[in-house]
Amino acid sequence: MGAAGTQAMTSSGDKSYEEVRKAWRDAHVHPLWENPLAHSERNGGPRPHLWSWRKIRPLLDDAMKVTTPAAVERRVLTLVDPHAGDATAGTTTNLTTALQMLLAGETARPHRHSMNAIRFVVEGSGAHTIVDGKSCLMQEGDLILTPAWTWHEHVHSGSEPIVWMDALDVPLHRYLGIDAFEPGPTHDVPEYAHEDAFAVANVVPDVPGTELKFSPVFRYPWRQAATAVRAAPRARDGARRVRYVNPLTGGSAMALDRGSDTIPFRTTSNAVCCVVEGAGATRVGDQMLSWEAKDIFSLPHGNWISHRAETDKATMFVVSDRDALKRLDLLKEEYGNEGG
Repeated sequence: MGAAGTQAMTSSGDKSYEEVRKAWRDAHVHPLWENPLAHSERNGGPRPHLWSWRKIRPLLDDAMKVTTPAAVERRVLTLVDPHAGDATAGTTTNLTTALQMLLAGETARPHRHSMNAIRFVVEGSGAHTIVDGKSCLMQEGDLILTPAWTWHEHVHSGSEPIVWMDALDVPLHRYLGIDAFEPGPTHDVPEYAHEDAFAVANVVPDVPGTELKFSPVFRYPWRQAATAVRAAPRARDGARRVRYVNPLTGGSAMALDRGSDTIPFRTTSNAVCCVVEGAGATRVGDQMLSWEAKDIFSLPHGNWISHRAETDKATMFVVSDRDALKRLDLLKEEYGNEGG
């Protein structure tokens, strides 16, 4: 419509087009035919970004030196999408990731919030995250879940600093206007079955208190996940994948993939990858990201994505909004041709 629609209006009536536009602005309405997004066709998706561990690690040291113990709960460096043009933006659509640090002997006081969060330990060990009263040891590569509105705090009894990657659905909550935060002290903490009750595969306890919307298991040791991913068969795109699942429902909580020379894949979901071991490269749209251990990079929606391992072992932890989009019936996934 555009110019033709505008010309038709300016040639009739007593008002000039600028007068009409001013009246629209004053009434807080906008002509749809002038909105470039109204009928645009998407060619690719948002651009990705990679945060190199070699460059980020010294910045974490700086953060540990310049912050006081009073800032322990917020000694966090958020990974902000540089293409968003906003320092408060997330890492990619619907997801915010960050690197949080805890020094030996420190305690981050309890709090809870509406956002779902995970902690993936990148460096160090000896700390514990206490989730609704359950103490979860944090060792390198471990995954810790802190579901929405669960009380959680961090206690470090080790001897060296520990660093983990936080991942939260903050952008989605802020867009919907439902983000909320509550500081401690803790109260109304529910009781959970001990995690040993879920230690046997395919068998779960049939007792009150296990009807939860989230996994009753809050800690997933990397040692077990690594064994599983090495034994997993190759998926359709050629990568080996395992999923962290809720032992009560079988629903996925997080994803871990490993692969080389994968078939291009495109989806409406977004993801952030943390490289656990190995090195390689990932093509996201027309951009190639070369990565190595502990690098973190985004996989925005709408891009053709393929991975290539350049070492014998290339393993990465992947967090995504796939399950949220699936529940909203907004998930679309497609595969390209082998070889690009």
